Amino acid sequence: MRKIYTPATAASDVENVLKMLEGRWKLIILFHLFDGKVQRYSDFEKLIPEISQKMLAQQLRQLEADGIVARKVYPQVPPKVEYRLTEWGKRSARRWMPC
Repeated sequence: MRKIYTPATAASDVENVLKMLEGRWKLIILFHLFDGKVQRYSDFEKLIPEISQKMLAQQLRQLEADGIVARKVYPQVPPKVEYRLTEWGKRSARRWMPC
């Protein structure tokens, strides 16, 4: 079923995207995942030294819950966790960000 776009539905879509990207660090995190990049938690700590561990974990969890970022945990010690954009996140990022 195809969605019918009106000024009201367009405004609602924009509002939803803004809610997903709300937060000081989300766009910076997404920037580091563009072009198919895969980053580990420790990579983000190095790439964004101003962010606290708590805030980084919170922002990554929210991006994952919104379906923008995928988290992959490898069963090893110490734990290895990688983050990448989901397919939906890749498609959406192309629309959100100028090239």
